Amino acid sequence: MPLPDSMRAAVYREKCRIEVEERPLPVLGAYDALLRVSHCGVCGTDLHLVVEGWGKPGSIGGHEYTGEVAALGERAEAFSLGDRVVGAGAPGCGSCDYCRSHRPGLCARREEFGAEAFQGAFAEYVRVDSRHLLPVPDALSLRDAALTEPLAVALHGVTLSGVRGAQRALVVGAGPIGTLTLAALRARGVEVVVSEPHPLRRKLAESLGASAVLEPDALVPPAMPFDLIDAPFDTVFECSGTPEGFEAGLAQLRRAGTLVIVGTGMRHPRLDPNRVLLNELVITGAYNYDENGFEDAIALLADGALPVDRLVEPVDAALEELEGAMLDLFEGRIGAKVLVAPST
Repeated sequence: MPLPDSMRAAVYREKCRIEVEERPLPVLGAYDALLRVSHCGVCGTDLHLVVEGWGKPGSIGGHEYTGEVAALGERAEAFSLGDRVVGAGAPGCGSCDYCRSHRPGLCARREEFGAEAFQGAFAEYVRVDSRHLLPVPDALSLRDAALTEPLAVALHGVTLSGVRGAQRALVVGAGPIGTLTLAALRARGVEVVVSEPHPLRRKLAESLGASAVLEPDALVPPAMPFDLIDAPFDTVFECSGTPEGFEAGLAQLRRAGTLVIVGTGMRHPRLDPNRVLLNELVITGAYNYDENGFEDAIALLADGALPVDRLVEPVDAALEELEGAMLDLFEGRIGAKVLVAPST
């Protein structure tokens, strides 16, 4: 199929404002692939960039994407025109201490957060280094495969937690990453309790197998730092990105328990060092993915182990609807993952 000269793209202009514009098709480098975007998910980072105004004017967001190869650079030999692929992120340099320790997310040569030159997939076409793509199995739709990147994020948090099937976990925040974390934990047989303020998301968490779904006020901290709640958790996944979620989650742990910070936010929590010290708690961040995170996520999706129909909103958003969908997600009026279909 002949390529057009231009494409429609959702361009960030200023806080809470996106405009759909005509942009020229990207020029390919030797290893690049041009993808006709099938679907692109809306991430919590996208909400920070647009709704909270972190973004760079003129930029195109969207990094949870799938599509079909529409053109290839002269040295992009791993794929053919028409191949169905998913973006798999940059793998790291492969030679620094972190990469050689199988932790590419911490690569010493990674770019500063937010400084990447990547122009994303909230557009009809996106240019990607073909070495950062993976094929989508025939049994998996491109729509469902758009969950690969956020599922890889959730799986990384689960890996760092060390949680096992006989243990109990608390997920704080049932937004898209929180619900994917919940679904991944349930697929491993872990009992999960969820804390979430919005009724729509509490209902979604119940449908995904949470043993209990609480409002945040139910997470009452013990009076003293050496005291524990009646039924403490082995692991807490903080997915809300709020200081309140961090502070409440830390107080729900058993001794030697682990708090995994998965959600991002700009407000800083208060840390009770005495609770950490007296109970020998572990606090860790979860940045990006396991070394084989994308492969593991694709395999889990292809196996049908996750209830994708409940994790994703039933109707795709058009580019013109992206701004409104982001505001609805930010305010909790949408419960599940929003997928954008740029060609709609």
